Amino acid sequence: MADGLTTAGAGSPDTGSSPTLPAGRRSSGGRGSSAAVTRWRARYRLVPWWVRITVVYVLARVVTGAMMGVYAAMETANSFTGQHPRYLAFASIWDGAWYRVIATAGYPSTLPVDAAGHVTENAWAFMPAYPFLVRALMTVSGASFELVAVSVSLVAGWGAALVFRRLMGRFLDPTRATFATVLFCVAPVSAMFQVAYAESMGLFLLLVALLLLVERRFWTMLPVVLLLGMTRPTGLAFALLMGAFVVVWVARPAWLRHDHRPTVRQLVPPVVVAAVSGVVGLAWPAIAWAVTGVPRAYTDTELAWRSSYIGWKDLVPFAPWVQGFGWWFRQPAGSVLLVVVLVGFVAFVVMPASRRLGLELRLWAVAYLVYLLAVFFPQSSTWRILLPIAPLLGIVALPRSRLYRVVIVVLFLVLQWVWLDWCWWVDGYDWTPP
Repeated sequence: MADGLTTAGAGSPDTGSSPTLPAGRRSSGGRGSSAAVTRWRARYRLVPWWVRITVVYVLARVVTGAMMGVYAAMETANSFTGQHPRYLAFASIWDGAWYRVIATAGYPSTLPVDAAGHVTENAWAFMPAYPFLVRALMTVSGASFELVAVSVSLVAGWGAALVFRRLMGRFLDPTRATFATVLFCVAPVSAMFQVAYAESMGLFLLLVALLLLVERRFWTMLPVVLLLGMTRPTGLAFALLMGAFVVVWVARPAWLRHDHRPTVRQLVPPVVVAAVSGVVGLAWPAIAWAVTGVPRAYTDTELAWRSSYIGWKDLVPFAPWVQGFGWWFRQPAGSVLLVVVLVGFVAFVVMPASRRLGLELRLWAVAYLVYLLAVFFPQSSTWRILLPIAPLLGIVALPRSRLYRVVIVVLFLVLQWVWLDWCWWVDGYDWTPP
């Protein structure tokens, strides 16, 4: 966080008059103060960038942990934990309970159904890479699910913060890139970096894939994309990104900092990445079908989570957000608000200042939003689901004002508290899962 606050002029000596000190004393004191600041800056610059980011990440996790500790102390007995649970138990509720089932028992070969024959909530809604990694580490270490799952998230979150700083550094100056990473570490849903969810691991892999895209290391992207698609359901969104990237490269190479159109040979690697990402995006539904014998095993499982809002409906692409905004805000207000949100998002990613961030990251944000519009039903978990568009924080980090930066950090911490209060802790009959 420090280099986000060390702009020119910090700690400059006081040149105002003093009725009690002689001029020589004032000048000496000013020089001493300026020299101290200069020495501090010189020492700071000697600290490796990854150490600075690590310090920021650790401090952010301590603050979030303290917030979660307050809610754990208030927690009553519920279906996940007993009264006043310890941190690890409190950090492993909600979807963490499903990941525990997968890590210890795997996936069901028979789908659970209700009295009307509808598929109910089950483990097939969750990708296997994170819980299987946790299971492997549990086997090797003999440690509990809670300890291993939260530890994996913490380490992956640390890696994500480091890669995020590298990614921001491709487009922003060091001070802005570091401040963007500060925002990444204290974001309203940054508790995901220290709970038993796959988001932390998925975000790490996504940021690595985006960094490799920016560096045009397409073949190296392939194993990352494969693992990413088995960690979080982002395969189709990433395929859409790569398809858009190829189209822009062919039609407007200057937009991607190229001065010539690509040859067929140059297009092969990104096209292969797009194809592989699309295949891996469809692989999990195919695996669920193969294991259970039900063609729509995965989609029917996902639909079970929204049935408590809008009942049992088939998945119609691009209908869920209209349905969701209609449920939350009633019609026609819901549709009007949805249009306002979408127009606002588009305006944000195309405004002149956003061009500093690079077209690749903005294309990703648009591709991911299109994917969400097609399949996701907006509910209380929406804020967590939006975590993959974190690279847009680079736009938020552009202003250099110290006051602005302090206000944004404080606002993010307040929103983090609001999110924990609204979504994470279980308050009686809770219908706002994170």
